[in-house]
Amino acid sequence: MNRVRRVCALAAGVSLLPAIVGAQEARFWPQWRGPLGTGVAPHADPPLEWSEERNVRFKVALPGRGHSTPVVWEDRVFLTAAEPHGEPLESPRRDSAPGAHHGLEVTRPHRFLVLAVDRTDGSIAWRRDLHSELPHEGGHETASYASASPVTDGHRLFAFFGSRGLFALDMQGERLWERDLGEMRTKHAHGEGSSPALHDDTLVVNWDHEGDSFVVALDARDGSERWRSPRDETTSWSTPIVVEHRGTTQVVVPGTRRVRSYDLDTGRLLWECGGLSANVVASPVFGDGMLFVGSSYDARAMLGIRLDGASGDVTGTDRVAWKRTRGTPYVPSPLLYRGALYVLHHYQGVLSRIAAATGEEPTGPFRLRPLRNVYASPVAASGRVYVTDLSGTTVVLSAGAEPELLAVNRLDDRFSASAAAVGRELYLRGERHLYALAGE
Repeated sequence: MNRVRRVCALAAGVSLLPAIVGAQEARFWPQWRGPLGTGVAPHADPPLEWSEERNVRFKVALPGRGHSTPVVWEDRVFLTAAEPHGEPLESPRRDSAPGAHHGLEVTRPHRFLVLAVDRTDGSIAWRRDLHSELPHEGGHETASYASASPVTDGHRLFAFFGSRGLFALDMQGERLWERDLGEMRTKHAHGEGSSPALHDDTLVVNWDHEGDSFVVALDARDGSERWRSPRDETTSWSTPIVVEHRGTTQVVVPGTRRVRSYDLDTGRLLWECGGLSANVVASPVFGDGMLFVGSSYDARAMLGIRLDGASGDVTGTDRVAWKRTRGTPYVPSPLLYRGALYVLHHYQGVLSRIAAATGEEPTGPFRLRPLRNVYASPVAASGRVYVTDLSGTTVVLSAGAEPELLAVNRLDDRFSASAAAVGRELYLRGERHLYALAGE
């Protein structure tokens, strides 16, 4: 039986995401945005303070580069990375996509790999090089070739490298199957980053790009295609979420033109709603019968959508409980914790605490003065909110109505990957190292 399974003792209509797990499994971090799909670790109690000299259980040097979140299951931490190798090109190649800017040159082939790290001592349990090629796009200067987070159900590990393929491994790193979904051409050649979503034996991939966009559901056991739905969309970087609501399991995928919901079993469109901006990056979150989705690029928008009665086009209807046009997310995804949404403005160190039911912001916004550029999404555990910026600074806030600054912590690395909280540990993946932080 799949170890990732639904929790049953819930009030009618209150739904769970696919990674909400049983009492034991909920203690891990099996996917992007954690066991609840909201950025929350319900059983974790990570440290409040750390530095390079304090509360570091281990610090592991990593090959290559990756912005994917570490996922944690039992005694292993799993990471993806892209490692340059071979001789550099005689003439580095620059992206020629329309509007390309702030891009990196393509200079060398890369190996696309998965690492398993032992949680007890930080040793490398295994490494698997899954693919090698010269990337067709350089990506934005803040991007990486391994930005999609892996996902696991405790039996299988799924590593997605976009144009380089989707790979299923067992927990010892043996390859089970792989799928080539094509070559993605991203807007402004800024690179790829949407992570797969897993529900029981169904794996869902968002393939929004500057070509024929689609969302596809695969059989997690063998990689065979269950259904594929075309999408009238340009590039997005948002990860789908799977929502169970009143007996219907649906896949929610945001996009520039619409946020859409599909029946997980058939791919049939259930409902859609307009109102977001271009360049959708942040992942939606779901709780208490409502979906929360936002974007911030050429315009700012965030929506609270009631799923009860949602059918067809719900744009401008009473299914949209509230809408905001300020303090909306761009790169970091929102955190949903104890009835409140914690939203970083754009990718700045400014935080709004929004009442999820109403969209109101009774206090704030709060300027997190030690922070500057923030690409990692906030996480929460044990009544605290953790926000990490690119320079290696993490602020820890209380999760009350008026968040208070509890600690400011600094490490000697750069961080774009979001943290994972498991047990008494916080895992931070930098550009050069994986840190396991634990209290004294």
